[in-house]
Amino acid sequence: MPIYKILLPAEWAEFETAGVFAGSPLDRADGFVHLSSAEQLHRTASRYFSGEPELVVLAVDADLLGADLRWEDNAHGTFPHLYAPLPLSAVTEARHVSDISEISA
Repeated sequence: MPIYKILLPAEWAEFETAGVFAGSPLDRADGFVHLSSAEQLHRTASRYFSGEPELVVLAVDADLLGADLRWEDNAHGTFPHLYAPLPLSAVTEARHVSDISEISA
């Protein structure tokens, strides 16, 4: 099952080089990597990335994340949270988008 992570281009470049993504500043502050389901993707982009000129949307194979992936409730719904660095090997697709309206699963 695919889930999604939205990154800034510089974050994606670092991720590709390192082979793992330990999280954005918000992820690290919260103690997990924030991810989204297909249904949540556009809302997440609008809420956290409005005004960014370019984004990278990663499709991630949730089945490869094991027990470190937990679906947790918050005020906005039930979201996938990864309590470990995201491995590049779990990324199945990376799409560069220049407008939030282009973001979909």
